[in-house]
Amino acid sequence: MAEGNQTIMEKAEARFVDKQKKTAEKNKATAEYMSEARAREIKTARLRELRLAKEEADRVAEALNPTPKKKRVTKKVTEAKT
Repeated sequence: MAEGNQTIMEKAEARFVDKQKKTAEKNKATAEYMSEARAREIKTARLRELRLAKEEADRVAEALNPTPKKKRVTKKVTEAKT
């Protein structure tokens, strides 16, 4: 009987160790995911700031040097000889 209890305890211990390993792996994966998400947010914010700065510089350059508007070309209608 004592031997049967020993195997039950060993199986329970093995299951407990497996659960601990899985929990540790899950926590590690979650930490990696959160780290990658944070890095992506930082990169996106940096790129957005760069884009907005470029757009503002383009607006300022356009205000200082406006491009001349193109003149419309009108077609003259010639009278057909009858």
